[in-house]
Amino acid sequence: MTIRIVTANDCRALLDIYTQYIETPVTFECILPTEQEFSDRIANIAKDYPYLVCEESGQIIGYAYAHRHMEREAYQWNVELSVYLDKSFTSKGLGKKLYLILIDILKLQGVKTVYGGVTAPNVKSEGLHTSLGFQLLGTYHNTGYKCGKWHDVMWFEKRIAPYDSSPKPIKLIDQIPTEELHNIITQR
Repeated sequence: MTIRIVTANDCRALLDIYTQYIETPVTFECILPTEQEFSDRIANIAKDYPYLVCEESGQIIGYAYAHRHMEREAYQWNVELSVYLDKSFTSKGLGKKLYLILIDILKLQGVKTVYGGVTAPNVKSEGLHTSLGFQLLGTYHNTGYKCGKWHDVMWFEKRIAPYDSSPKPIKLIDQIPTEELHNIITQR
């Protein structure tokens, strides 16, 4: 198994994985984005934050990324994590591995808090967050309507670094030396 940073050539394979979730409440997106829309989304996220791809025997089997949790400047030390796995590769510890790599990279960037939003019920995702020490913040009740019914979203939070009284602005992903990124990815 190989984990690496996303490239522009990965878009089609990632969109194929995401397609597996579009008819479920796991994502609240109701219409599958076009390949160009998805490619633009990847590029916009990957310019600032880690966006990981997992391959097995040359086939992409999953991906995970961090993205800004809220847009105002004062929120810059917070990110939301997302992970999508080919459905034939779930429950094998891959989501946990990808999350741990993301968190290690985010610490280097200066991120303080990571969040996860989980459409309830989702036992696998709830278990992933709990196993990694995320705390349940609360639940948005009946916050999304998809697949013919209303769904709750549970929000999880994990502190990953101290809250300094004078925090430095976060570093963008390209400000982290390539060798450090490689070491984090290969040591997990």
